[in-house]
Amino acid sequence: MSGSNLIYKILDAEAWREAREAGRLLGAPVDLADGFIHFSAAAQVRETAAKHFRGQAGLVLLGVDPALLGPALKWEPSRGGDLFPHLYAPLPVACVATERALELGPDGVAILPEAEAAA
Repeated sequence: MSGSNLIYKILDAEAWREAREAGRLLGAPVDLADGFIHFSAAAQVRETAAKHFRGQAGLVLLGVDPALLGPALKWEPSRGGDLFPHLYAPLPVACVATERALELGPDGVAILPEAEAAA
């Protein structure tokens, strides 16, 4: 699957390690508080990284095939009225197509892999 068809989750590496061991991701604290797992489309992930993860080290970027998530995935208005993917169920680890460690740039924003940064 090409990167432009994936949806993305930025997550603390320790939380991802725990999810892999459990076989599913229940979500980060913000996800648990909101009742769904927040994702970003490829064109949204750079702004998400800058807005919500600035200065945070130890992050991973998960690429997920939305076709595997079924009806629990909803596209809903959020930041600026854009539609964002929200998953109203745990994320099965088997649905994660890619995972990459994220490094911080000099501005404190996560450096995204080229495919996601260009989307």
